[in-house]
Amino acid sequence: MTSMLYPTTNPSAAEQMVVARGEGPYIYDRSGKRYLEGMAGLWCTSLGYGNEEIIEVATQQMRELSFSHMFGGKTHDSAMMLADKLAGMVPMKNARVFLGNSGSDANDTLIKMIRYHASATGQPQRTKIIARDKGYHGVTVASASLTGIPTNHNHFQLPFDALGVIRTGSPHFYRSANPGESEAEFVARRASELDEQIVAAGPETVAAMIAEPVSGAGGVLIPPTGYYEAIQAVLDKYGIALWDDEVICGFGRLGTDFGANAMGMRPEMMVFAKALSSAYVPVSAAVVSSDFVEAVESAASDMGVFGHGYTYSGHPLGCAVAHKVLEIYERDNVFERAAQVGEYLQERLSAFGDHALVGEVSGKGMIGALELVSNKTTAKPFEGMAVGQYCAKAAEAAGLIVRPLGGNRVALCPPLILQREHVDELIDKLTIAVNATLDFAKQEQLLT
Repeated sequence: MTSMLYPTTNPSAAEQMVVARGEGPYIYDRSGKRYLEGMAGLWCTSLGYGNEEIIEVATQQMRELSFSHMFGGKTHDSAMMLADKLAGMVPMKNARVFLGNSGSDANDTLIKMIRYHASATGQPQRTKIIARDKGYHGVTVASASLTGIPTNHNHFQLPFDALGVIRTGSPHFYRSANPGESEAEFVARRASELDEQIVAAGPETVAAMIAEPVSGAGGVLIPPTGYYEAIQAVLDKYGIALWDDEVICGFGRLGTDFGANAMGMRPEMMVFAKALSSAYVPVSAAVVSSDFVEAVESAASDMGVFGHGYTYSGHPLGCAVAHKVLEIYERDNVFERAAQVGEYLQERLSAFGDHALVGEVSGKGMIGALELVSNKTTAKPFEGMAVGQYCAKAAEAAGLIVRPLGGNRVALCPPLILQREHVDELIDKLTIAVNATLDFAKQEQLLT
């Protein structure tokens, strides 16, 4: 073992694979074994590995300007170009862009801006944020408090109450619906619950509700038809902003430019990272309306400074790479091609619905998941056994990278550059893994 303390890893099971290189949609371990990267790294390498155009732009930027901060009136062309490019793409009018390094810090930035705005507009109490169970929004102290996954909470003593986090129900119909409840009834119940929570908290104290268009780390959870329309109606009733976390869903993942457009959302705030640069370098963006920013800037001007920013906000390398990635998306019609391949991926994935081990198949565009169950009829989950981890290891043995989530779910989020033949390879290898997991469950007498 090296001296590394690893992120999101069981410390007793670290360093199981040393990744040596990547090419296109594949990665290779140190022994030379090739794996189809079925998770795009961590939901992020949308253009795959080794794109020479991106490498060339990064090299050129490093030679010209390896670093420049943006404090105290300084700026540079790469940051300004990226901000203008992104503002022109998002489904928001007069968008303003704050640049950072990760999805976690982008969400952290908006938490602080909400609080700053509340103070600047004479509404210091309007700082509460609604966040969903099973949502994922980062791991800083503040963004982890918005995240709705116990693994990211346990032992960290997070300040949920101090930050005014209101936890509302997950949009996961398969696991959260009441017995006999239809999808329409489930949606109506979730909207009614949200309304009740807002009233209980005091509508004048609630600033925003944060949501991923499709929940990623929570299990690839696809909200039922009409869900966002019903939620939006409740938010509009009380003047509460919809905060769209596009870190996973942005830039073609759901078959459209943004997840908001795929799912019928009307956001007033958005955050981006991951596919913004195809993960070639860290960069993030928090996007808000100009109306929102005007109050912040007015108060900051009176004070003499807007006291928030990172050393690497708008780092030239990240901005140059992200701008080139956005150009490639548009020039090569990546979103449209991903939508076409995504339809084929969902068609092939849907066949797992007949598998004896699979309770739910969820997916949209180029993202999907299987929930493995011990009893298909009753949807009973496996207890005390991380069957998803076994399946992920079986997939690795077959040459495919997938991600186990929540013990029983296995997620897929391949690079957007996949072709139909890659989808066939993915499904073939996933089938081997799921069948091996079924054999294991039978052998261990885990089926009920």
